[in-house]
Amino acid sequence: MGWTVWAAAIGILAMAGSAEAETPAQAAPQLTLEAVFGSPSISGPTPRALKLSPDGRYATLLKARANDRTRFDLWAIDIATGQERMLIDSEKLSSGAEISEAEKMRRERARLAGIKGIVSYDWAPDGRAILVPLDGDLWLAPLDGAPKRLTNTPETELDAKVSETGRYVSFVRGGNLFVADTVTAKATQLTTGASDTLSWGSAEFVAQEELDRSTGHWWSPDDRRIAVARVDESGVGIVPRAAIGAEGTRVFNQRYPKAGTPNAKVDLFIFATDGSGRVQVDLGPNADIYLARVGWSKDGRTLYVQRLNREQTRLDLLAADPLTGRTQLILSETAKTWVNLPSDGFGQGGEGGLWPLTDGGFLWLSERDGFQHLYRWKAGRLIQLTKGRFVVSKVGGVDEANGLAIVEANRDTPLERHVYSVPIGRAGEMKRLTALGGWHYANVDRGAHAMIVQRATPTQPPQSYLARADGSRVRWIEENRIGPGHPFAPYANLLTEPEFGTLRAADGQMMHWKLLKPAGAGPFPVYYQVYGGPHAQQVTRGWVSPFERWLTTQGWAVFQLDNRGSGNRGKAFEDPLYHAMGGVEVTDQLAALSMLKARVDVSAGRIVVSGWSYGGYMALKLLEAAPGQFAGGISGAPPTAWDLYDTAYTERYLGSPNGAGRAVYDKADALPAATTIRDPLLVIHGMSDDNVVFENSTRLFAALQQAKIPFEMMVYPGQTHGFAGPAVNIHRALIIRRFLAEREQAAAH
Repeated sequence: MGWTVWAAAIGILAMAGSAEAETPAQAAPQLTLEAVFGSPSISGPTPRALKLSPDGRYATLLKARANDRTRFDLWAIDIATGQERMLIDSEKLSSGAEISEAEKMRRERARLAGIKGIVSYDWAPDGRAILVPLDGDLWLAPLDGAPKRLTNTPETELDAKVSETGRYVSFVRGGNLFVADTVTAKATQLTTGASDTLSWGSAEFVAQEELDRSTGHWWSPDDRRIAVARVDESGVGIVPRAAIGAEGTRVFNQRYPKAGTPNAKVDLFIFATDGSGRVQVDLGPNADIYLARVGWSKDGRTLYVQRLNREQTRLDLLAADPLTGRTQLILSETAKTWVNLPSDGFGQGGEGGLWPLTDGGFLWLSERDGFQHLYRWKAGRLIQLTKGRFVVSKVGGVDEANGLAIVEANRDTPLERHVYSVPIGRAGEMKRLTALGGWHYANVDRGAHAMIVQRATPTQPPQSYLARADGSRVRWIEENRIGPGHPFAPYANLLTEPEFGTLRAADGQMMHWKLLKPAGAGPFPVYYQVYGGPHAQQVTRGWVSPFERWLTTQGWAVFQLDNRGSGNRGKAFEDPLYHAMGGVEVTDQLAALSMLKARVDVSAGRIVVSGWSYGGYMALKLLEAAPGQFAGGISGAPPTAWDLYDTAYTERYLGSPNGAGRAVYDKADALPAATTIRDPLLVIHGMSDDNVVFENSTRLFAALQQAKIPFEMMVYPGQTHGFAGPAVNIHRALIIRRFLAEREQAAAH
C-alpha cells in the first residue's frame, strides 16, 4: 500500500545515524512547532538521493536550501579532494512552469509531494553527465560545463532515463516513448497510438503504488534494444476524484482499479533503438497478471521478466529471447498466502530481486525458507548464500572479481539495519561493515569498491559518509553532529534514549515496542502511535522524529508497537494478517495497551491512540474493539471500506471482495462497527487525497451522523495523502494538541 506511518506522513521522519550531543550550559529554550516544521530542518542538513558516480569519483546529492527545507538543488562532491560544489541551482534554471497532473501523481506515488526544485536525477552510466528533470523539462548536466537543455515543451517529460552507454535519453511524452540523442538533443518518437486509455513506457498506477515499479521501459546494456511496456486501461473503472481546494474543486476522472475490478492490461515489447524490429514478449496465456519486474542480462542476450499472478501467490521468472520474444520459465516462488516482491531499488545494476552476473547466472532474493535471503542461480541450480532468522532487504552492489556482494540486512537485531559483505561463490560468513546501535542504508558504486553510508540513532540525526568496500570511513559527506550552531543544539537536553522492550504475541512470536518518555517520574499520559499494517516498521533504533520530541515537551509519552504483520521479521510474522486484517493487529495492540496500563509511570486513564493511513484505520478498529479503554482516538486519512482501495494491495491480503470473499471484507472494514464508537474521536483527512480517497472519511462521517454520535473532524483543502508545507503541518499539530488537552481535562474531572 505504500502508506506511511503518522510521523512520516507529516514529513518529520528523517532517514536513519550516531554521535554524542553537547549539553547546553544554559537552560534550553522551549521546542516549538515552528522549529519542528520550519526551515532549516531541525534535524540538520539531511541530503536526499545520495549517489556515487559509476566510476566512484564523485558523490552527488540533493541538498535543501537553508531558508526552504522543501526546495532542493543538485550538488557534487569530489571524492579525492572533498571539494563540494553546486551543479544545478534549481531556482536559476526553473521556468516556473506547472508540472502535469500525471507528474504530480507520480510524485505522490514516490512520496515526493511537496518537494520543490530538483526531485530526482540519473547518472549517465559513463559517469560524464547527469540527467535532471526540472519543471517538466529535461537537462543534462556535465561535470565540467554548463547544464544543457534537452527538451523545451509545454508537455511534461515523464520517466526519463539515460541509456547504458550514455548516448541516448529516453522519456515519455503524451503517453508515447521518445529517445533523444544526448549530443544533438534530437528526439525520435518510438511509439504511436497513445490515448486517454493507452500509454507506452510508463508504469501503471498499481505498479507504482503497490509493486514498487516506477518505470515502464528498460535499456539493454549495449543500447541496441529497449524493452517497453504498453498499458491499456480501457477496462479499468473510472473513479471521479475530486481535488477539493480552498478556491474551488477540480474533478479528475481517474482510471482506478478498485479491489475486485479489472486491472490494466500490460503487454511487453522489445524494440531496436530506432523503433524497428518490434517483437512482443510472450507473458503466457493468462492476461490477468502483474508485470512485476523487468531487467536485462549482462550480455544483453536475455530479458528477464518477473510475472506475478493476480492472486499474488506465484511469482515466475521468465527468460525472454529479445529477437523473438519467446520465453522460458527459469524458476518460481510460491506461497500459501502471498509472495513479497523485493524492492525495485536493487542498487546499481540489479532489478527488483535479481542481479545479473557475467557468467550468465544471477543473484536472487527469495523468502522460500521463510525469511528473505540471498541466493545465487548458477548452471540451473539455486544456491542459498545467507541463512538465519533475519531479512536481507537489499543488494547494493557486487564485486565479482573478489566474489563479494554488499547487502543491507537486520542479522544482529530487528531494531537495526546494517550493511554487510557476503561471499557469492558459496555460502560463507557475513561481515558487518557498520557500527552497532543505529539504522543504516548504503548506496554502492557499480563495482562495489566504495559506498555512501547513511546512518542514524535515536539521539543522532541522519549522517552520511563515504566508505571503502570494507566499511572503513574515508570522509564525512554530512556529519550532522549536534554541536554549537546545529538547529537541534538548543534542545539537546531532549535527546534521551527511548525505552525498548518486547512482548509475546498469542502465537508466541516476539513483538518489539518503544516508549519515549518526558522528563520526570510520571505517571504520564500516553500518545499511543499506531500503524499496524503490512511491511511497515516503526520500532527501530533510528532517529526519533522532532514531532515525537515535541510531544514529550507537552508532557506526553509516545508509545509504538510493531504487531504481527509488520515488516522485516519474516513470513511467519507477516502471514497472520492473511484474510484477517483488522483482527490480529488489534489483538496485539490491545495486549500492549494492557501492558502499558500496568506500568506505574503511565496514567492508565489518559492514553490516546493516534495513527495515519493504515494507522488511522487501526485507531478506529481499536476504539471499536475496546470501548472505554482509550481516552480518545485520532484517525488520520483512514481507509474505512477496503473495496474503495486498489486491487494489488487489497487483494494481496484479503483476496477478492466478490462472491464468498465479501464476508472477509465486511469483517475487515471499519465502517460496520463504527457506530459502536463511544470514545472521543478526531478524524483528519486531506480533501485531495488520491491514495486513501476522501470518500473513506465521508462515509464514516455519514455513518456517525446518522447514528447521532458526536465526533470532531478537521479536513484540509488541497492536501493529498502526505501533507505538504509548514503552515498546514503546524495547524494539524495544534489541532492534535487541543484534542490531547481536552482529554487531559476530561480525565482530571
